[in-house]
Amino acid sequence: MITVLTAVGPQLEAQAAVRVEATSGARLVRRCADVPDLLSAAAAHIAQVAVLSADLPGLDRGVLGALTDDGLRTVGVHAAGDEEAQRRLRQLGVDRVISAQATAEEWSELVAGLGGSDTGATAAPPATGDGLPDTGEGAVDEAIERELLGGDASAGGAPSAPGGDDPGSDDARLRPDAGSARPHRSRRSRRGGAEDPHGADPDRAGGAGPDEDRAAAPARVVAVWGPAGSPGRTTVAVNLAAELARLGRSVLLVDADTYGASVGQALALLDEAPGLAAATRLADTGDLDLPHLAAVAPTGPTGVRVLTGLPRADRWSEIREDALREVLRVARLLVDVVVIDTGFCLEEDEELSYDTRAPRRNVATTTSLREADDILVVGSADPVGLQRLVRGLDEVGAFTSEPRVVVTKVRASAVGAGADKRVAETLQRFAGVESPTLVPDDRAALDSAMLEGRALCEVAPGSGARRALAALAGELAGVEVVLRRRGLTRRRRASAATA
Repeated sequence: MITVLTAVGPQLEAQAAVRVEATSGARLVRRCADVPDLLSAAAAHIAQVAVLSADLPGLDRGVLGALTDDGLRTVGVHAAGDEEAQRRLRQLGVDRVISAQATAEEWSELVAGLGGSDTGATAAPPATGDGLPDTGEGAVDEAIERELLGGDASAGGAPSAPGGDDPGSDDARLRPDAGSARPHRSRRSRRGGAEDPHGADPDRAGGAGPDEDRAAAPARVVAVWGPAGSPGRTTVAVNLAAELARLGRSVLLVDADTYGASVGQALALLDEAPGLAAATRLADTGDLDLPHLAAVAPTGPTGVRVLTGLPRADRWSEIREDALREVLRVARLLVDVVVIDTGFCLEEDEELSYDTRAPRRNVATTTSLREADDILVVGSADPVGLQRLVRGLDEVGAFTSEPRVVVTKVRASAVGAGADKRVAETLQRFAGVESPTLVPDDRAALDSAMLEGRALCEVAPGSGARRALAALAGELAGVEVVLRRRGLTRRRRASAATA
C-alpha cells in the first residue's frame, strides 16, 4: 500500500482527493492546505507520494527539491486540457503528470508505476531535457513540446528557427543548425567534431569540418574559475566567448560570480538587469523555456548572448542550486557553448550540511563547476599568483581531474627573463601541469578593450593576448586557428611598391 498526501489548489482539491481514495493500492494520509503544511508532512515521512497542482501558492522548484530530499515521489494533477498547467508541472520537474478527470484505471496504473512498474502514467521530462513523454493526450503534448523546444514535436524535439533556415539571421541564432534535427545533449560529453566555421573571422583558416559534424556535436559548458586575487577570470571568459562566436558557435556567457559580477561592465552593458537572477527565478517557478531564456539573455555587441550577474554581492541567496542547474540544462538546448564566469570561493558551507534546504553562499560556483564539461583554471604570472594557482589546482581537484590551466599577465618584469619558460617550469615542478595556456600581459590592448566595452578580437586583433585566447578557443572547439599578420603583410607590400 502506497501512502499519499495531497497539496492541491481549491479548484481540483476535492477531485484529487476522491481519485486518490478510490485508487486501489493507495491510501490518502493527509490533505495539506499549503506549502508549509506539505513540507512539514514530508519531513515527518508520513507518505511516499505527494500529489500537487500547478496552482498551489508557493509551489516552486525549491519545494520539489525538498520533497525529493525527503524521499517522496511527486505527481502533478491538472484539469483536462489545461496545457499551461501541464507545461508548468513538467518544467518544475514532477515525476508524473495526470489529469484529475483520468479514469480509476489510469490512476491505478500511475500508483503501480510509482511502485516500480512501467505503466501508462505520464512521466515528467528527464533531467537531460530529451523531449517530452506522452500523456495520452497527443495533440496537447505536441503543442506543449513545440512551445518548450521551439520546434516540431515529430522531429524528436528539435527546435526550429522561426526566421527560416538562414544561419545569419538573429532568429536562427537560437538554433544554429537550422533545418536539421538537434541531437540529445548529454552531460559530461567531451569534445565533439570540428565544424565549418560559417561566418567566422576572415583572419582564420583551416580546421573546418562538415556541417554534419556540427549537428552531431553536443552542447558544452565551459566554466572559468580561478583563485582569489583577480587573476583575470572575467577577461578570459569574455574573450573566450567572443572567439568561440567568431568560430561560428552560438554562445551564452553566464556571469555566475556572486562576489563581484563584472561581465556587464566589461561589455558595456551598463543598464543591464541581473539576467541570471531573472533566469533562475523563471526556473524556480517552472516558467523557464527556450523563448524565456532567450529573452533574458540578449545578444551583446560581440555576438554572444549574455546572462549578466548580480549587481550586489548581498543578493547571492537569489541563486539556488536546483534553479541554476535547470538554467544550464535549458541553455544547452539554446546554444552550442555555454561559458560561465565563476567566483573564486569553493567553500562548501559544511556547517549547513545538515540543513540541505538552506541557501549556500558559494552554490553558484560549485554548481557551475559540477555541471561543466571543461574547467579552465586561471592564475596570474607573478610569485603570489602562481602560488595561489598551485593551491587552487588542488582545490578544484574535487570537481575535475583534468582542468585546463590558463596563466595571464605573463611578463618578464614579474618573473624574470624568459617569462614563458619560467612559468611553465614552475607549474610543471609544483603542480605537474603540462602545456598551460600563457597569455601575455598586453596591458595597452586590454585597457583599450575595457575602455570601449568590447572584446580583444574587435579592438586589438593582432594582440598577443588575443592570439593566445583565440588558440584556446580553437582547442575547445576542435578547430585549428590561424591568425594572419595583416599589419606585417601590408608593410611588406608597401615596401615592395616603393622599391
